[in-house]
Amino acid sequence: MKIGVPKETAEGERRVALVPDVVRSLKKADEKVDVLIESGAGEAAGHVDAAYADAGAEIAPADQVWAADVVLKVGVPRAEDIGRLNSDQIYVSHLNPWVAADTNKALAASGVTSFAMEAIPRTTRAQAMDALSSQAAAAGYAAMLIAARESGRFFGMMTTAAGTVPPAKVLVLGAGVAGLQAVATAKRLGAIVTGFDIRRAAWEQIASLGGRPLELDFIPDAEGEGGYARPLTEEENAQVRDALAENAKKQDIIVTTAAIPGRAAPILITADAVRNMAPGSVIVDLAAETGGNCELTKPGETVVENGVKVIGPRNLPSLMPVPASQLYAKNLENLLGLLITEEGELKVDLEDDILAAALITQGGEIKNERAAGRDA
Repeated sequence: MKIGVPKETAEGERRVALVPDVVRSLKKADEKVDVLIESGAGEAAGHVDAAYADAGAEIAPADQVWAADVVLKVGVPRAEDIGRLNSDQIYVSHLNPWVAADTNKALAASGVTSFAMEAIPRTTRAQAMDALSSQAAAAGYAAMLIAARESGRFFGMMTTAAGTVPPAKVLVLGAGVAGLQAVATAKRLGAIVTGFDIRRAAWEQIASLGGRPLELDFIPDAEGEGGYARPLTEEENAQVRDALAENAKKQDIIVTTAAIPGRAAPILITADAVRNMAPGSVIVDLAAETGGNCELTKPGETVVENGVKVIGPRNLPSLMPVPASQLYAKNLENLLGLLITEEGELKVDLEDDILAAALITQGGEIKNERAAGRDA
């Protein structure tokens, strides 16, 4: 059986689907597994061809890699890449399946059996395969480093002969994996950190990392399906925005992370709230690609309003390509453990709840009801 890892083609994408250590682990677990790596696929993540060869992989041209029994990627495939696939193959990557209808249709038309890493269920058993969480951790860390750089402030209190500089005040909106990593990173850097989430269970998690939970008791607990926050009513949203606007005035840095896959990001920071912040303040909006948590956010751009920077970065995990690739490769290795039998053969067992949830296309059909729009 052959596993293929092609180069990533999206602009700015520096991650790779498998790293040499995971290649070595796959080969050790089953000598019948051959791993084909397209030349240069891992360079941006710090892994040269020789490292893959030492781990037991074969460096191969793109045509051979895309013809493998299992093809693994990080980013959503291009139309021309999907055209290389056929019904005898398994394809695994991020697919953006809840909104990328054209990709879903093209994958179905190719006949390939495809799995979306975004569709891995949020269950205890699936945690080791949960790429959304592993990549969110990298994003939260990277976001706080961007905030520190762009703010130009000392995060921790600095005492010198010329006087004492107080610590930066940081507010993190959303306490999922990315938000909690942002809280932890800001705290390690010495900032005074406040965290906010409409799920009350998250308040304790914020406090456990050294942050101060911003407890808005007038909002009922908003824990939703899959551990995500439920959508708020318009009245609740207005109350939250007003409370956050008042708190934003006190902050030097705000990092926003509130997003639900397949839905537009909720607006938490209004334009007026930005204008009332002190000049020199910074907002880093991790939800930029789904509309943004700040009303002024523009994906891939930095907007300056009344001296406040509103940064809308794209693909933050790619800014940390070494650890992000390491984590993603491990997610894939664990998923492959469900697809490869002890005899070294491929088997798609849809009695397995993880495989059933992550399956998007098979046999020329879109199997996932949400991806097909049947539960829209």
